[in-house]
Amino acid sequence: MKVLDLFCGSQHGFEGWFGSEADFQDQLARGLVQCPLCGSAAITKRLSAPRLNLGAIAPADPVSGEGQPAKTGVALESTSNKVLIQPDPKQEMVQAWMEMTKQILANTDDVGNQFAEEARRIHYGEAEERSIRGHASPDERDALLDEGISVLPLLIPEAFKKPLQ
Repeated sequence: MKVLDLFCGSQHGFEGWFGSEADFQDQLARGLVQCPLCGSAAITKRLSAPRLNLGAIAPADPVSGEGQPAKTGVALESTSNKVLIQPDPKQEMVQAWMEMTKQILANTDDVGNQFAEEARRIHYGEAEERSIRGHASPDERDALLDEGISVLPLLIPEAFKKPLQ
């Protein structure tokens, strides 16, 4: 199994798992490798360190943290031959945003292009109150806001809109 560090043209970083380099190249050529954030198929591979499984990791010492697996992030400084690692804030924000998007998708009804109509029906008590998501044009969104109906645009990554293969 090859684990590759991949980036799209917008510099969104993500991991890809492939059976071999040939599998990666084949899937890339067929447009099957896409950025999970923006859906771009313009993917490049970056150098990544190999993972060597040389044995079990020792239990972590709760005080020193020794024995824990390496964490990704930004190296801040070196003290006593130890490098302190601060989690990468950009990566944490992307992860939090993806988790929030998953929660929204799991807890809303997709009403598709009927969003404006259904939002009005809910607002005026003609339909049961529930959380919905869908598509509305900028004019429809502005009209809803003028009527006092709260709407929030949300960019959902293309990868979340399709079932996983």
